Amino acid sequence: MVGGDAAAAVEELVSGVRQATDFAEQFRSYSESEKQWKARMEFILRYLPDYRDPPDGGGRLDQLLSLSMVWANHLFLGCSYNKDLLDKVMEMADGIEVEDLPQFTTRTSKLRQKIHHIFIISYRLERKNVTLTTEALLRLLVLPTCRKEAVEMKVAF
Repeated sequence: MVGGDAAAAVEELVSGVRQATDFAEQFRSYSESEKQWKARMEFILRYLPDYRDPPDGGGRLDQLLSLSMVWANHLFLGCSYNKDLLDKVMEMADGIEVEDLPQFTTRTSKLRQKIHHIFIISYRLERKNVTLTTEALLRLLVLPTCRKEAVEMKVAF
């Protein structure tokens, strides 16, 4: 009876997945959304057999949980970590599909954008034979937006 053996094997597989999912559920953080938890649980379940704690301890499961948090924090919160660590978790998570990820802007890209705006303002002022003092340039750097300061300085765009 081949059909009965196949059905038993499928039932055993489903039971094993259910047990693994129930086991992983205990590691869900109360602050994780359903989408975050689903992605992190997939990460955990993918590597759970490789990171099971040996009988004498060893903390392999803790390492897996930490790696899953690094991955989730990087993906969903924009946290940054050591390049080698990020490379490792991103490689481990390869193939895990997560939809509607937030987009993050780094401090460096914001500064780069601000410097670009200052350059544009300086260029436009230079074309009108207007020079900015060092104090005025510094004021442009510390304001949230260059356009706002330029408007206050009555610079036409």
